[in-house]
Amino acid sequence: MTFEPSVLTVFVAAMITALATGLGALPFLFLKSLDRYWISISNAIAGGLMLAATHSLVAEGVGMSPERLILGMLIGLAAIVAASHWFNDKDDLEFAQLGGLDARKAFLIVAVMTAHSFAEGVGVGVSFGGSGELATFITAAIAVHNIPEGLAIALVLVPRGTPVLVAALWAVFSSLPQPIAAVPAYLAVEHFAPFLPVGFGIAAGAMIWMVFAELIPDANKNAPSGTVGLVVTLSFAAMIAFQYLVLKG
Repeated sequence: MTFEPSVLTVFVAAMITALATGLGALPFLFLKSLDRYWISISNAIAGGLMLAATHSLVAEGVGMSPERLILGMLIGLAAIVAASHWFNDKDDLEFAQLGGLDARKAFLIVAVMTAHSFAEGVGVGVSFGGSGELATFITAAIAVHNIPEGLAIALVLVPRGTPVLVAALWAVFSSLPQPIAAVPAYLAVEHFAPFLPVGFGIAAGAMIWMVFAELIPDANKNAPSGTVGLVVTLSFAAMIAFQYLVLKG
């Protein structure tokens, strides 16, 4: 029996993955405030989670086309560096109820995660061009995977003063490209599939820069570098374990 989902089914499935991202902000409903040390630890955790997400993108992209993956990484790197330099001149920038340097950092991480979501949306759409089992697995895996990604965004926004609800909404916003990209990817699987490794690379290149240029330096400000390294590594390991032992187990 042929698996032929409707466009609405694909859109709803991808929208569910987007909404799941907002769940990552929920732990902050129980945390009223963080001192500077724990803000640094939050940045370290976010860095580890983003590095793990990058690892997954690179692993997927290499299997499809190493050349296109590398091309995408260079594009993503160039884009995030250009955006960073542009925002350096915007002293009056406001974002997510933040201002100045905090607004700049918050905007960059949301932008990076939003770019990442386009590739995931294409992945959902392409999966619906295959079997029903594959589509169900990919949708569920991305939805669950989006929760710690939402946490990574909240870890950057909330400690800097963004309200939890606003952080959750920005987390969901960062994943809205998933339903937007999923439908055309499903309707034109043959045309979209070759661009997946490029999309993975763009997100990976931008995320690697974000981790080492913004999150790790911020983490080192108010926590010992050894502690930061430990937290980044443990966060990375926890995310990888979650992805490969839970989602793919």
